[in-house]
Amino acid sequence: MKTKLFAGLAAAALLASTFCATGALAEPPKVDPALHDQALELLKKGISFRTVIPGDQVPVYAAYLKSALVKAGFKPDEVAIEPVAGSAVLIARYAGTNPSLKPILVIDHMDVVEAKPADWTRDPFTPVVENGYVFGRGAIDDKFDVSMIVTVLSKLKREGWKPQRGVILALSGDEETQMQTARHLAGELKGVEMVLNGDAGGGEVSEDGKPVIYTLQAAEKTYADFEITVTDPGGHSSRPGKTNAIYRLGADLARLSAYQFPAMESEITMASFKAAAPSEPGPVGDALRRYVANPKDAEALATLSADRDMVGQLRTTCVATMIQGGHATNALPQRATASVNCRIFPGTPSEEVRKTLVKVIADPGATVKRENDGSIDAPASPLRPDVLAAVTKAVHARYPGLPVVPGMSAGATDSMFFRAQGVPAYGVGGAFMKSSDDFAHGLNERVPVDTIDGALFQWESVLKDLTK
Repeated sequence: MKTKLFAGLAAAALLASTFCATGALAEPPKVDPALHDQALELLKKGISFRTVIPGDQVPVYAAYLKSALVKAGFKPDEVAIEPVAGSAVLIARYAGTNPSLKPILVIDHMDVVEAKPADWTRDPFTPVVENGYVFGRGAIDDKFDVSMIVTVLSKLKREGWKPQRGVILALSGDEETQMQTARHLAGELKGVEMVLNGDAGGGEVSEDGKPVIYTLQAAEKTYADFEITVTDPGGHSSRPGKTNAIYRLGADLARLSAYQFPAMESEITMASFKAAAPSEPGPVGDALRRYVANPKDAEALATLSADRDMVGQLRTTCVATMIQGGHATNALPQRATASVNCRIFPGTPSEEVRKTLVKVIADPGATVKRENDGSIDAPASPLRPDVLAAVTKAVHARYPGLPVVPGMSAGATDSMFFRAQGVPAYGVGGAFMKSSDDFAHGLNERVPVDTIDGALFQWESVLKDLTK
């Protein structure tokens, strides 16, 4: 689930202030054209596998990736494919020279969200390279970074690279649905130093093609679905009484709509705000600067909370997304149900959120229960200096002086299962792209071809620095 972290807050003014001080932009690092072609071919071929869950193409895609790794020199028994929860996982091991050091775990996912060909301009599972983009479902979410990682590990294996710390590649197979494969991987691969996730983090490019900021994902809001249910004896619609399940549910949701969870902060969100505050324009910028100076500034919080790009960074949010009610047009409803989706600030237990919902709706006749959403409570990761240094070094080799800022994803990724076990995880995706090009989960998904070389360089640089 490729997610924007802090889009829109580091605007062109930040770009100007940064690059006026550092000089002209450097060209992104050059890579061997053959390596570029290999990565592009892996991406194109990957898109052609319809890895939608439910479905049977994830194991087939995993077998294709395994063949690429084995061709590069991995032994067949170093790359395992395991069936899990109606899908599959791939685990490839690159041994280190010092077995006393815990390995680095690189994760990503092979599955994609559904795409209906009738709705697309091009067939979503037929890769097309056109006008400088690769089009197709999964082009950016996330067969892009899967392809970059496999290409880089293949290159390193061919070259005989010998890291001190080993590397494990673990690809899940149902990240876009129930996330049971990631839960399985987290249980199987506990003894690792850290996690690097290609499915989060990344660079933003302005509409005129200049890089703006790179966000290193160090936290993510966890995901929880709750079901609010109201029941009533019902009866004939010609004999309405004082109670009505649909009306009661509507009143409950109205109270929920009026409620705002308390504002929260972390070192990660404050680092993001501080990076954006000096140059963010308009009322939001004024409020952001006041908030950074005083996080208790109620007026600043109100302004920021009214901004859709900001509210998710400030607090837990819960919103009704689906309703069901009644059983016949001529009968009083016996049951009315609403699904409420919550994005929970890291460190907040989901059960605490459920109890808050109970208090907010203040309806003793309603039940509030957690649905089987596959998510898990997880804290933020600490801002490790070695990770920040390695990522900054790689990004600055692509774009000298570009701000590298820790961020919190408003959406969830597989990283949460490792964070929940105390393993720090960081989103370090290699793509740089415009906000207007981001069609992840949407129609005509695409990724710029010209971001491939920089992503390959970045993954190799980060892996080499963190495995010394």
